[in-house]
Amino acid sequence: MSALRLATRRSPLALIQATYVQQRLTSLGVTCELVDIETQGDIRRDVALDELGGQGVFAVEIQTAVLHGEADVAVHSAKDLPSTTPDGLTLSCVPQRLDAADVLIGRSLAGLGPGATVATGSPRRRALLLERRPDLRVVGLRGNMATRLAKAGHDGVDAVVAAAAALERLGQGELVSERLATDWFVPQVGQGSIALEVRDDDDSTLTLLAALNDGAAFTTLVAERSFLRELGAGCSVPAGAYATVEGVTLSVSGVMLSVDGSRSVRVVVEGTDAAALGRELAIELRDHRGGGDLAGWDQTR
Repeated sequence: MSALRLATRRSPLALIQATYVQQRLTSLGVTCELVDIETQGDIRRDVALDELGGQGVFAVEIQTAVLHGEADVAVHSAKDLPSTTPDGLTLSCVPQRLDAADVLIGRSLAGLGPGATVATGSPRRRALLLERRPDLRVVGLRGNMATRLAKAGHDGVDAVVAAAAALERLGQGELVSERLATDWFVPQVGQGSIALEVRDDDDSTLTLLAALNDGAAFTTLVAERSFLRELGAGCSVPAGAYATVEGVTLSVSGVMLSVDGSRSVRVVVEGTDAAALGRELAIELRDHRGGGDLAGWDQTR
């Protein structure tokens, strides 16, 4: 058969992730080539993600390439995916997940003095930081990973928040000043995972990718995406969910916060049905624990 075409963003981190998938498939005897695509999120780096449309700005062009037959597999950072899969595509494979936690680059939380400046483009990260440290000055941040990491210690920025998995994939784990505990700093849905989408009628590619799938990683992503879908929210509002598997039991923790971090609600649910647990978590937080009344959440209604 002809080479399997893997569609990916052009950013250095995205290409590393796509190359990892390519190498895994090559080891199974599958010839692959990368199809790099510039997304709106990459082009318009001067605009905040929530103004561009939040989740999806790094994914739509890649999904479209697969739907139109210009590529066979869409390779995404799972956290960039909208909570709903487009008609004609299926989430087919999630390789083994890396550490889902967030980290601080530049200084640890305890090492940040009163009024210190921390940079992040994520409302979730902003609210979580201000929940614990309301004295901090939190400023926006865009650009590829190298640009964001370079901000730490420069231009008045004392620390930058990033994903542990991104640093690991880039081979820059030595830059981490502190790993932020996931039971407090609940990760973004899908953080640390790679998600592969395929046309739902492409049986041969679906079969090939099955060998790369990690059952636990796939299950946890289903649960977290179900949570996000039930909330009807993306990365433009402060919420997070993190699922883990222990034996046959799935545990999903979630958080909803006000935009300024002054109020928050947290819940943990357990069970075996990933999609049902994600919905249950969202409903419990939003409808039964008052999450839907927090400042900033009125925009999702």
